[in-house]
Amino acid sequence: MSVIYMLITISIIVAIFFLYAFIRAVKSGQYDDDYTPSVRMLFDDELRKETNKNQIQITEEKQL
Repeated sequence: MSVIYMLITISIIVAIFFLYAFIRAVKSGQYDDDYTPSVRMLFDDELRKETNKNQIQITEEKQL
């Protein structure tokens, strides 16, 4: 029975360590996306054209 208590204690300690490592990585910017904003400007015109087409279709449907 004492082995179970020891294993539970060790698993909690390991879980706390991984939680700490994850929080530290998030705060330091490890998971920040540096690539998408630089590529987004290349496709910005295409996105605007699609939204304009959708808005035109919506207004046409409302007029009918």
